[in-house]
Amino acid sequence: MIRKKIFNDTKTAFKLKSDSDLDRAIFLFTMMGKPTLVKTGIAATKMSLKMNLPVEGIIKKTIFEQFAGGETMEDCKKTIHKMYKANLYSILDYSVEGKATDEEFDAALEKKLKLIKFASENEESPFAVFKPTGVGRFEIWEKKTAKLSLDETEKEEWDRVKNRVEKLCKTAYELKVRLYADGEETWMQTAADDLVEDMMRKYNKEEAIIFNTLQCYRWDRIEYLKNLHERARKEGFKIGAKIVRGAYMEKENKRAKKLGYTTPICESKEATDVNFNSVMSYCLANLEDISVFIGTHNEVSNYLALQIMEDKNLTNDDSRIWFSQLFGMSDNLSYNLAKKGYNAAKLMPFGPVKDVVPYLMRRAQENSSVKGQTGRELSLLLEERKRRKGKEARHDRQEKENF
Repeated sequence: MIRKKIFNDTKTAFKLKSDSDLDRAIFLFTMMGKPTLVKTGIAATKMSLKMNLPVEGIIKKTIFEQFAGGETMEDCKKTIHKMYKANLYSILDYSVEGKATDEEFDAALEKKLKLIKFASENEESPFAVFKPTGVGRFEIWEKKTAKLSLDETEKEEWDRVKNRVEKLCKTAYELKVRLYADGEETWMQTAADDLVEDMMRKYNKEEAIIFNTLQCYRWDRIEYLKNLHERARKEGFKIGAKIVRGAYMEKENKRAKKLGYTTPICESKEATDVNFNSVMSYCLANLEDISVFIGTHNEVSNYLALQIMEDKNLTNDDSRIWFSQLFGMSDNLSYNLAKKGYNAAKLMPFGPVKDVVPYLMRRAQENSSVKGQTGRELSLLLEERKRRKGKEARHDRQEKENF
């Protein structure tokens, strides 16, 4: 039986955090435990940046250093290496969003290609990631998902989008780097699903190289996975599935209500948890066809995965199963999984401070809105500070006794 106390080992979880890092994290998660304060802070940050007020330094020393690896790939290398020494892998993600021109999309493509090359040359970072809307306009993905006809200009634009995705996947295949596509909102996701499935069909003949993201707060994802699995078996390709709970719940529900259609989101957190665990269990039951990347901060889901692996007599480091959490969050999961020899990785965002702000704002909102998330983080951080202070006190007593 899996012992449920393994994620309570705060010494392992925070071994790379200095006392000042620990204090900063405690301060931030205390603040994020107050939703009204988070909402006000986000509004003030957006306004300050819009007015070009000198707030980037404050952002960098607080929330940026908590949730991002640095401003450049070079900035991240020291942390990547320190984590790897603890058996924890990294996935670099250039987290700049909201671009709209072909020039910007081509620049983003070049950045992603560099990250794939970096992953191929560094065993410390075995995955690469791209966001479909990072290589093409929101509107073109939305139009393709809605199955609306494109005019000639839009057809040419869509071809450029497909070519960018193809180039990323082909490069990943040639360099043997696992590449996953991030999830999007439902009104642009179907086009992404279809295109990424085409890439799996082409490049996943022998093993899963290309992964798609399934956001399991969507109640239709288990059916989608089963249908995809049926097609994969018939056509002879492997599935790469990155499973997460999801990132756009409030936006999805708000849009469904406004436009009068049934929300694609599960009715409650409990229903989402059931759906996530069902999708995860299906993947783990079909490892001959599916490689799974389990992206969750939920302890119960992680314990369930470990129990299934034990019941199936799978090795901890089975190459078809990976666990992942976001940089700056749930270190008790990541570092303790790594210590036990499971394949564990941190998604490490990086980019210029100002450009990464939208990502950072989502992290702050997520921590303030996900039930129990901030409280759990904070309690573990406080437990570690208490442990360290107790250790210091014992050391001081010992020195006095020796004197």
